[in-house]
Amino acid sequence: MTMTRKTRAVTLTALISALAVITLYIASVWPTGRIGIVALASVFSAAAVIEAGVAPGIYVFAVSSALGLLLIPDKSAVFLYIAFFGYYPIVKMFVERLRSVFLQWAVKLAVFNIVLAIMFFFISRLIFSFGDFTPGYVLVCVGGSAVFALFDYGFSNVIRLYKYRVHGRFGR
Repeated sequence: MTMTRKTRAVTLTALISALAVITLYIASVWPTGRIGIVALASVFSAAAVIEAGVAPGIYVFAVSSALGLLLIPDKSAVFLYIAFFGYYPIVKMFVERLRSVFLQWAVKLAVFNIVLAIMFFFISRLIFSFGDFTPGYVLVCVGGSAVFALFDYGFSNVIRLYKYRVHGRFGR
């Protein structure tokens, strides 16, 4: 018996979303490595995009974000996932279709720094008051951009490994 394409996409989206939520739960209870585990959860959005297309990747992000907010007691990992890691594989796919590598990196760094600025604004204005933190913010942007570049390089390698080892083994 063969599954139709839509049934396969729905089933795959549900399973991958469940794996992403489990990973987010582990990130919320694990005492160290929270950012790394949340970054690992982003691999599931990438897997959905690779296996079934952009729409299932968006559904995985939306469903795992909603379920994470509902089910996970410590929301910091979920907020980090929603703020950046959950949708980044989809953004990365579209950005890497650009021909110029320089333009790809410019767009990726712009997206990262915009998200960082929004997070900084949210934290500094609504939660904590840092006062005049402009020099520190510039250092955070520069250092964060360097760490982001390393993350993107590693994430590209994880996606390449996924395509080589796993892609196509779910039965077509």
